[in-house]
Amino acid sequence: MKLGVFMVLFGGRKLEDALDYVASKGLKAVEIGTGGHPGNAHCNPAELLGNEAALKNFKNAVESRGLMISALSCHGNPLHPQKDIAKGFHDDFVKTVELAEKLEVPVVNTFSGCPGDHEDAKYPNWPVAPWPNDFQEILKWQWENKVIPYWTEWGKFAADRNVKVGLELHGGFSVHTPATLLRLREAAGEVIGANLDPSHMWWQGIDPVQAIHILGREGAIHHFHAKDTTIDPINVNKHGVTDMQDYTNMLDRAWQFRSVGYGHDNKTWADIMSALRLVGYDYVVSIEHEDGLMSVEEGFSKAVQNLQQVLIEEPLGDMWWV
Repeated sequence: MKLGVFMVLFGGRKLEDALDYVASKGLKAVEIGTGGHPGNAHCNPAELLGNEAALKNFKNAVESRGLMISALSCHGNPLHPQKDIAKGFHDDFVKTVELAEKLEVPVVNTFSGCPGDHEDAKYPNWPVAPWPNDFQEILKWQWENKVIPYWTEWGKFAADRNVKVGLELHGGFSVHTPATLLRLREAAGEVIGANLDPSHMWWQGIDPVQAIHILGREGAIHHFHAKDTTIDPINVNKHGVTDMQDYTNMLDRAWQFRSVGYGHDNKTWADIMSALRLVGYDYVVSIEHEDGLMSVEEGFSKAVQNLQQVLIEEPLGDMWWV
């Protein structure tokens, strides 16, 4: 496996400066934002798709530093019930897939999206309880009329261009657990897989190692994010894991995102890396930084240090007893 980083945390730096910094830390891969919530500070698909020289220069900027692009990322909600909002996210996805094909980047990361509760809704509706029965009816309508049709069509669009779709399992979206990912994958095809982020598993009460086994046995892990989470044992009893407080209210929140090693120890992260290898994942571990207690540089550097201790980088060799 290769260690990489989600470049959105260096969005305030010029691309070349950010790439130099990443390479100086010994990383081998970058994941680059192309629109949606990550923004396109380092990569604007509309500009690159229409300019072959600019496209060549962009690719050379990465490769000349000994780096590869693990994924292009345009996380958004293409199923948003407000059509103009949905179109913006959808267009970002389409352009990103087209750019990934040209750059020979194998994965585009995004969210599954979350529809409203009926055709004329204004806001997304994320059902999280089976009763009252209204929620079950909403969930059925969303999946049958929005989620499956959209990803069946646009998953094929990506597959036809040799691009896989890595959906981040994130609360607030229709695909947020291993089970919901596999449900969509069964309906829309193997082009759909996970951009698996342990931090979103922990706060939902899911063991990331078991999530890796569940998805990995199906070949359904397309990309991997490295971010940690800590659960406050007191606040979680007050607010529950679906705590709706702002992320900046760190003292009172039930859980919060941390840099790798600051929510769970290196043994836990070593178990995660071993599980990835066990199920055959041999691609990129991409650091994501959303730690409100650390600066970008400190959080990134600490994550690199911790992951370099546990990452399994070498390919599998012959066993002496075989």
